[in-house]
Amino acid sequence: MVVNLIKEFPEINIKKQEPLSKYTFTHTGGEADWLAFPENVEQVQQLVKFVKKNDIPLTVIGNASNLIVRDGGIAGLVLIVTGMNQIKVEGNNVIAQAGATYIKTTQVARDHSLTGLEFAAGIPGSIGGAVFMNAGAYGGETKFAVKSATIMLPTGEIKELSNEELDFGYRHSSVQDNHGIVLEATFELKPGDKEKITAQMDELNARRAAKQPLELPSCGSVFKRPTGYFAGKLIHDAGLQGYTSGGAQVSKKHAGFIVNIDNGTATDYLNVIHHVQAVVKDKFGVSLETEVRIIGRN
Repeated sequence: MVVNLIKEFPEINIKKQEPLSKYTFTHTGGEADWLAFPENVEQVQQLVKFVKKNDIPLTVIGNASNLIVRDGGIAGLVLIVTGMNQIKVEGNNVIAQAGATYIKTTQVARDHSLTGLEFAAGIPGSIGGAVFMNAGAYGGETKFAVKSATIMLPTGEIKELSNEELDFGYRHSSVQDNHGIVLEATFELKPGDKEKITAQMDELNARRAAKQPLELPSCGSVFKRPTGYFAGKLIHDAGLQGYTSGGAQVSKKHAGFIVNIDNGTATDYLNVIHHVQAVVKDKFGVSLETEVRIIGRN
């Protein structure tokens, strides 16, 4: 069955054969067969039910910050939910839709003198992605602040999952296991001093800017932290900073990052990743596992 999603859903912004390099933080990635930008839960549900009924593959890429899309692109329908970005405050709870940025959510918490999200002040991803992978930084993790999340299952069913049901682990949540789509998250915070919250956020952002290559396209932290080690230090000690394949390079500023220095491709990124893994394994006997999500056709 040949479908035309643009005709099927004229009220939703949908693009055909759209280059995903226009949306990823690495500025790489092939075309999506179909790329949709739903603006509310009802539109997401319509699309999810339609692709399930018609056996069309479905991929959600959130804010595309900690992501590499292979140069072959992605089959079927890709959803970007950045249009679902409302944030509201109810008492000590901050409720953010999946497409809201983590940075904006931390700013709303700060403006309402609520503490508990300072660690995420510079995390560039979306709330959906943060819940999906239990994003964290500077000793904090999403799991410490999330009270519950509303998700949509592949059937289109909507469920609210408690913190326990989200089963958070290191860069993991149960949303990965049930192939759900995060729609909204509720953060349970505590009253705090706005000046102290602001000062802590400013300090962490200054540390991030000093150490990380924020001036260049990247996919954020590439590798998970191996038990007993730091990935960046292993890569540095292996003499790999500055290693380049095509237009992708191990950052000279922070060895845990790979940056796009000259129109790099996803294949360039993957070549660098595989080389780094091989050298670190050979020199130190440590297997580096990717934290960045790698998806799409070869």
